[in-house]
Parts: sequence; C-alpha cells; structure tokens
Amino acid sequence: MRAIRIHQHGGPDALRPEDVPLAEPTADQARVRIHFAGINFIDVYHRTGLYRIEPPFTPGVEAAGVVEAVGPVVSEVRPGDRVAYASEVGAYAEQALVPAWKLVPVPASLELSDAAALMLQGMTAHYLVHSTYPVADGETILVHAAAGGVGLLLVQLAKARGARVIGTVSTEAKAALAREAGADDVVLYTREDFLAAARRLTGGRGVDVVYDSVGRDTFERSLECLRPRGYLVLYGQSSGPVPPFDPGRLARLGSLFLTRPSLGDYTADRDELLWRAADLFRRIEEKTLRVRIDRVLPLEEAAEAHRLLEGRKTAGKVLLQVGQGR
Repeated sequence: MRAIRIHQHGGPDALRPEDVPLAEPTADQARVRIHFAGINFIDVYHRTGLYRIEPPFTPGVEAAGVVEAVGPVVSEVRPGDRVAYASEVGAYAEQALVPAWKLVPVPASLELSDAAALMLQGMTAHYLVHSTYPVADGETILVHAAAGGVGLLLVQLAKARGARVIGTVSTEAKAALAREAGADDVVLYTREDFLAAARRLTGGRGVDVVYDSVGRDTFERSLECLRPRGYLVLYGQSSGPVPPFDPGRLARLGSLFLTRPSLGDYTADRDELLWRAADLFRRIEEKTLRVRIDRVLPLEEAAEAHRLLEGRKTAGKVLLQVGQGR
C-alpha cells in the first residue's frame, strides 16, 4: 500500500510517499481503509521531532474511512462500518491499524470528509468549551487563531453556550470567516495589539478565559488579558513552546489559572469519546455547526499540506484524500 513515511526528522521534504507492506490487525485492532486523513499541527511536531517519535514512521493522527478487517476479540466495529478516529499515529496511508475502541461510527448522512475534519479539531474545541473551562452564558472569551480549524469550531460551540467571543486573526479575509462563525468582535493582531483590544472591549475588566493555540508569541499578553481568577487554556504552540516562567506571575496578575490540556485526557475512555463525537456529528446533521474544509490534497502532496499549514495560508481544515467515495 502507499503511505507517507518519515525516515529522519526535519522539514516538509521529510514526508516521502512509499510502498509499504500491508499489515494484519492484532487481537484488539481494526484495519481501516482510509478515505480522508486530517492535517494537524501535531503532525508537524511529530515531523520535526518536537514531539518525538522514532523514525521511520507514518505520520497523521486523524482519519475517516471504512473498516476492512478486525482482530479476533474486537466487538466495537465490523467490516464495512464507516468510521472515524483521532489520536492514533499512522493516518497518512491507504490503510491503517487502529485500536478498535478508538473508532467512532459515522452516520450515513455525514460525509467522510466532514468526519475526518471533525475528529481531532472538533473534539478539541468540544472539550475546551465543555470541560476544560465550561463556558457559561454571558461570559466573554478570547479565541486566538479564530479562523483556524479549531478556532472556527470553538467560536461556534462557545456561541451556542451563550458566550461573547473575541477572536484574533491575521487578515481581513480571516476576520470575515471568524465573524461568519459567530465572533462578536474580531481583532486583526497585525494592526492592533490584542491585549489593548481585549481591555478596551471589556471596559478594562479582562476576559474570563483565553483559548490560546499559538504559544510563545501570545502567552505573556494572553495572561494580561484575563480578569482576576481568569483562565488561560494553552492548548497548542504553533509559534513555538512557551519558555519557562515564574508561577508567581499568576498571583501578581490576579490569582490566574493556567492549564495545558490534551485531547487524550478528555477522550480517555470509549464512553467519553463516543459522547463527544456523537454530539459533534449531531450538530453537523442539524446544521447548528459547520466545519470548513479549506482544501483537499492528494496523499502524495502531504509535504505541500504541511507547508500551507506552517505558513498560515489556510483557514479551516486541510485534508489528504486517500481513497474514493463518501
């Protein structure tokens, strides 16, 4: 089968299409024929070695497709089932072996492309606003990268909970997308300091929570955007990791809270996984949530997909199309 392989950590050119042997599922695995694989920043971190996986390996942690075969003790899925998953390395390939408990059923009415686009970023947005900091009606939140894959979904889910949303973006085109998703105020950080904007828009009080996927470039000012006892939810580091800092700063800025959550801890068992996925799929079917797919590239163009993502040239989700069909 065809797969993207990494033999040495490095830039996008480290992603190389190759023919690899087809493996059989172990006792608790299923083999999935991949139709669409999602592109995420964690794939970049795996490629560069920031989140280290020893080469050689096939990157990608999110996909949707059809079950081809299952191990002897698998009861969660059957061959022929339409499924999607996240948080399992190996998705940039025609087929992947996945622990069966991680596979969620995809409703017949839902496109596999939408399911693939929702799994990692959608469930991330879901746990952020429902669990890490459960947004309450009337609260004001700040969302960095509000026109990104997670950002657009996070804005919509937060608005559904009654929040006032301030989003930060880099261009007018992305500002339009953030507003379309429901953002009440949009700050072009290339023109206005987002800290000054957050203070102005809250009458000097500060926001209740900042959802920050950027990391190093925004961290310090994100803290200063918060009201006393506010929350900084640092869930990514697209600009690089945050340097060490003095925890006493949290006290000096108003007894702030800082958390660095991870999707794996919010989908730790099958019940929670199925709840989050089913809630997202239901919202898509009811048209109360929209997933924006920025573009779809063939598997062999995985390197170009990484360049686009790292170059901030996308708004929404980037997918690799591997198989045919919906």
